[in-house]
Amino acid sequence: MTLRLGDEAPNFTAETTEGTINLHEWLGNGWGILFSHPADFTPVCTTELGMVAKSKSDFDKRNVKVIAISVDPMDAHHKWVSDINETQNTTVNFPMIADPDKTIANLYDMIHPNSSDKMTVRSVFVIGPDKKIKLMLTYPASTGRNFNELLRTIDSLQLTANYSVATPANWQNGDDCIIVNSISDDDIPSKFPKGYTKVKPYLRTTPQPNL
Repeated sequence: MTLRLGDEAPNFTAETTEGTINLHEWLGNGWGILFSHPADFTPVCTTELGMVAKSKSDFDKRNVKVIAISVDPMDAHHKWVSDINETQNTTVNFPMIADPDKTIANLYDMIHPNSSDKMTVRSVFVIGPDKKIKLMLTYPASTGRNFNELLRTIDSLQLTANYSVATPANWQNGDDCIIVNSISDDDIPSKFPKGYTKVKPYLRTTPQPNL
């Protein structure tokens, strides 16, 4: 199945380390991250899941739930959690989906045969409150993900979902934003009372509106 930005995230019911979960019901009215890892008891994945656990407060304040998935069975997940907790000095605090029959992995196209026909790649899906896919990223098995970058993109997604702005290259929360071209110069004062700078007719910046 080929998924694209704006598609509804396929719903599913799955067994996880925190019990049976229906994805859409579990997400409720909040945001979500579904991310796959190639295999349990592997070094890069161990550091990634440890980092997610350590970042829980950052996800919580953005109203984001995180759920992991691999094609390993449930007993492997439970055994691996103790290794993650020990080596990463944390406590795993999010559910992990066991998908040994690859049903969900195939539903989200997480297995790339030219890379590996047995393991999921490092896929990331950010899902909005409307259950639509807002961001997709795919990393090779050898490259661990930058979860600070995922938090940055979520800040941008949440900001641009509520205001008529876009975020420029290397934007960080608190930086100036770009006013989208659908807003005319005449409408800017009422929409952006903090003022704006007109660099070019198509490039107008304004202070971040939600701060």
